[in-house]
Amino acid sequence: MSGAVGCQGGGGDRGPRWRRPWKLLALGLLSASSVLAAAPGAGAMSKEEKRRLGNQVLEMFDHAYSNYMEHAYPADELMPLTCRGRVRGQEPSRGDVDDALGKFSLTLIDTLDTLVVLNKTKEFEEAVKKVIKDVNLDNDIVVSVFETNIRVLGGLLGGHSVAIMLKEKGEYMQWYNGELLHMAKELGYKLLPAFNTTSGLPYPRVNLKFGVRHPEARTGTETDTCTACAGTLILEFAALSRFTGTSIFEEYARKALDFIWEKRQRSSNLVGVTINIHTGDWVRKDSGVGAGIDSYYEYLLKAYVLLGDDSFLERFNTHYDAIMRYISQPPLLLDVHIHKPMLNARTWMDSLLAFFPGLQVLKGDIRPAIETHEMLYQVIKKHNFLPEAFTTDFRVHWAQHPLRPEFAESTYFLYKATGDPYYLEVGKTLIENLNKYARVPCGFAAMKDVRTGSHEDRMDSFFLAEMFKYLYLLFADKEDMIFDIEDYIFTTEAHLLPLWLSTTNQTISKKNTTTEYTELDDSNFDWTCPNTQILFPNDPMFAQSIREPLKNVVDKSCPRGISRAEENLGSGPKPPLRARDFMASNPEHLEILKKMGVSLIHLKDGRVQLVQHAVQAASSLDAEDGLRFMQEMIELSSQQQKEQQLPPRAVQIVSHPFFGRVVLTAGPAQFGMDLSKHKAGTRGFVATIKPYNGCSEITNPEAVKEKIALMQRGQCMFAEKARNIQKAGAIGGIVIDDNEGSSSDTAPLFQMAGDGKNTDDITIPMLFLFNKEGNIILDAIQEYEAVEVLLSDKAKDRATIFKGKMIPNYIIDSNLEMENMDQKLSENDSHKQNSEEATSASQDVGVVSEEPEEGESSDVTDPDSLSPANTDSDSVSISNQDSYVPGTDEASAPEPACTQGNNQPQEQKTETESNSKVNWDNKVQPMESILADWNEDIEAFEMMEKDEL
Repeated sequence: MSGAVGCQGGGGDRGPRWRRPWKLLALGLLSASSVLAAAPGAGAMSKEEKRRLGNQVLEMFDHAYSNYMEHAYPADELMPLTCRGRVRGQEPSRGDVDDALGKFSLTLIDTLDTLVVLNKTKEFEEAVKKVIKDVNLDNDIVVSVFETNIRVLGGLLGGHSVAIMLKEKGEYMQWYNGELLHMAKELGYKLLPAFNTTSGLPYPRVNLKFGVRHPEARTGTETDTCTACAGTLILEFAALSRFTGTSIFEEYARKALDFIWEKRQRSSNLVGVTINIHTGDWVRKDSGVGAGIDSYYEYLLKAYVLLGDDSFLERFNTHYDAIMRYISQPPLLLDVHIHKPMLNARTWMDSLLAFFPGLQVLKGDIRPAIETHEMLYQVIKKHNFLPEAFTTDFRVHWAQHPLRPEFAESTYFLYKATGDPYYLEVGKTLIENLNKYARVPCGFAAMKDVRTGSHEDRMDSFFLAEMFKYLYLLFADKEDMIFDIEDYIFTTEAHLLPLWLSTTNQTISKKNTTTEYTELDDSNFDWTCPNTQILFPNDPMFAQSIREPLKNVVDKSCPRGISRAEENLGSGPKPPLRARDFMASNPEHLEILKKMGVSLIHLKDGRVQLVQHAVQAASSLDAEDGLRFMQEMIELSSQQQKEQQLPPRAVQIVSHPFFGRVVLTAGPAQFGMDLSKHKAGTRGFVATIKPYNGCSEITNPEAVKEKIALMQRGQCMFAEKARNIQKAGAIGGIVIDDNEGSSSDTAPLFQMAGDGKNTDDITIPMLFLFNKEGNIILDAIQEYEAVEVLLSDKAKDRATIFKGKMIPNYIIDSNLEMENMDQKLSENDSHKQNSEEATSASQDVGVVSEEPEEGESSDVTDPDSLSPANTDSDSVSISNQDSYVPGTDEASAPEPACTQGNNQPQEQKTETESNSKVNWDNKVQPMESILADWNEDIEAFEMMEKDEL
């Protein structure tokens, strides 16, 4: 195969002769022509179809970019629902998310080199002039060092890289004289004060004007940073040094990487998520390949590619060996504890790990890349997008999706490495889903909840910087490009850095001699530099054969996890019993519990209490398994409590000019029509009632009849409002919060409770909107008068909404949205199961009753008081006497996703009692050291439950 035939992979020889093959592989741009003709898995896509899809990506980019420039620039980001710019300090704070905003026109800088990749050279030239003229980097504002590096510094360097390329070609940018590079150097110096620590790890934030630790800086008191935050600097900083000849930037980035390497956990060779920047102690000791660590691994491998330093490759290979031993449980990638890597730290995965199959392609480890990518694709096919976090049995854990590009990135790399047209079909699905569910009149809106299809007023800069770049390259042929992209490497933000930097202004660096590299099984490095001629040896069905067993993994079966004992020995003991698989009626499970020191006590009320005595376990390893089992049971119990609550609902604006493209997250009601049982929902024009609070007889019934009534929260019970509008002839009601500025972006959703009386007389649907979402409807009424909405359990795709109705061609592309309509409608029948999925941890639903006037009774229901539904007589509470876990709150444990072994029943459920607070009683002296160690793990579990991405 072109460009890769000379690369022979062995682990013992990693010399400079790899440079050219690595150049090709690092971009995932291996010539696929010899594979393409024989590649199975999908019919070969015609050149016309590829070109159509490529043109569609260009149209989508134009829609997003032009709306940013028209409605938001020079603000950092576009707010696509309200068609305005997001300016930091002028909008409600979103916490750490806002640290990316520095009043430096973030989206424009982040998009510069994307314009050139998409052949928009005139627009690029205009954009560069705007950046030079308008952008100010000397702002008194505190920003994230990590985000500013990868988005702004990377954007300026990527823009400079393609600017000098275009200038050399002679048609565009003839006036350019390195202005973007001068700005990048200015920004680099503004980031350097963050490195003023004894460890060399940077502070997580810096003030662009005042640096850190000065009174004016308002930062510099932090003690912790994430591993990725400190370890994702080397590409941009080294490129800045080599472009300018100023070595200090590369030196600082190398020092940070050296420190992280020295602090790795030596027995497992893993790193934690969060580290103390002064002492180097691991603050969070869980380890994975997703949020908090992801790009640290990426930059080790790419630093070797760009800079040619073998020590980076050796470090990456050492970490990769540990990842494949402990974290990779194909097709899953599960976080573990760095000190006890056989112990899983979570029962869920975050969406940022979707980049990892692409990194595995660069590594050359193609089989697990295909497996994990296929698993992620099955999750996307179920939810339309990849949720921010999802459980090991593929339920939603955190329901947001901010239009992240990592899955598109891995799809691109896999296609370029395999030539399999299957990945073109995957890309087509991504395009269709973005157009159907995320496209709004002013751009593309992030998904607030993938289950309902509701939107968030957010379009991050990385959507333009990365998503369209990868999608366009996926469908572009070499002749479609105005330059050879194989001459560049992608940063983690997909910015382009030229590979010729490896020989320019090289920083003199000494190989790290303070640590001996661990002795590793050399077979792990067989694919470090793969020869694509043998990726699919004499077997054109190779990629398809890997994907096929995972086709139904999300809906019908779960992946069979191979125990590490089985993996090492070929056969051996079964994997440890997981809490999600446990059934109190299974004798084999009871025997396993006994071995782990866990016993069952049958209580008088029919429940079963779990108690662990660590000293009664068969061995210390079995006792450790028992501890893990108990903690998993606590976490599953907590998840099940959330599942007892009603999921959020959707208000979809279907009239002109929205046509179903704006979806608002709505709180449900515990009374009235259950929208989950009425698939069509309730559709009608909205009308404001008089009096607006709805607490007395409606005085404008002629305006409300056969309409959906809008009213304000307050002064009486929700049920009373519902009865009044129902009496006036309304077909539904929307209550709008009277708390100015409240939003589902920042406040947890809640359910509207009844008034303590029988509410069977209320038959219309009632939904609750926070003030921000409600104002979107009120503003639409002011501008367009007649506003029609659809109240439903989840957003409907526009082909379903407008079936049989006339709608302008520019709103719905019939080729995209009308095909497979019957399939979409049949999928709606399965929504009941989807609607019972866990509520997002960051959007816990509370149950709130309207506050009455003074003197009236109030009915406030705590969500924990809801009685569990569909539970059977087998119930479990959890306690541990050597390590005691008192049980107080009763909840139903989730149904196992699947079981291994033919003798296990499939539908058994259990109940658990749990309390996340753990008290340890160390009465048995021989176990003291073990218990002390375990206590550290318990604290990690509790901390992780509070974590947010």
